[in-house]
Amino acid sequence: MVILIATAAIVLPLVVIVLIYNRLVTLRVRVRNGYSQIDVQLRRRYDLIPNLVNAVQGYMQHERGTLESVIAARAAATQAIDAAAASPGAIGTIGALAAANVVLDQAVGRLFGLVESYPDLKASQNVLQLQEELVSTENRVAFARQAYNDAVMTYNTARQVFPQNLVASLFAFDEAALYLAEADARAVPTVAL
Repeated sequence: MVILIATAAIVLPLVVIVLIYNRLVTLRVRVRNGYSQIDVQLRRRYDLIPNLVNAVQGYMQHERGTLESVIAARAAATQAIDAAAASPGAIGTIGALAAANVVLDQAVGRLFGLVESYPDLKASQNVLQLQEELVSTENRVAFARQAYNDAVMTYNTARQVFPQNLVASLFAFDEAALYLAEADARAVPTVAL
């Protein structure tokens, strides 16, 4: 009987640790999967931007600065996504990716604003199709970001509650970063009528 109690006293905590460890691994994999969905959609978006620039540059020769700012913002966002892909969920890389995408959003927004002042360009089927694809991709990014943030919240909560926090610190389960939109990107535009 004493041997049975001693064995249970050793085995039961080990089983609990293994179960907690496996749950944390599962949640960390969900975070990485959530990030990979963002990665796919952002890369699709980044691939569409050069096509848009090529479609409008013939019409907008004197708007060279705007086109160059879109190209530079895309290059910076591509570097940020490559860095984030190396360590999905890492606090610094996700923040840098979000910031790079804000800059890219602003540059593309300025480009769309200029497109509106060119009637031939505004009526171009190619430009309209690219705009529609970018809008569709933005919606996909938003859904992927929500799923990723949900996975991060579940993972971070699991690694902070007792006794899981003990196992998380023992096996170095680091906190994952939420993908938050920057304050400028969330600002509601003022409309004066």
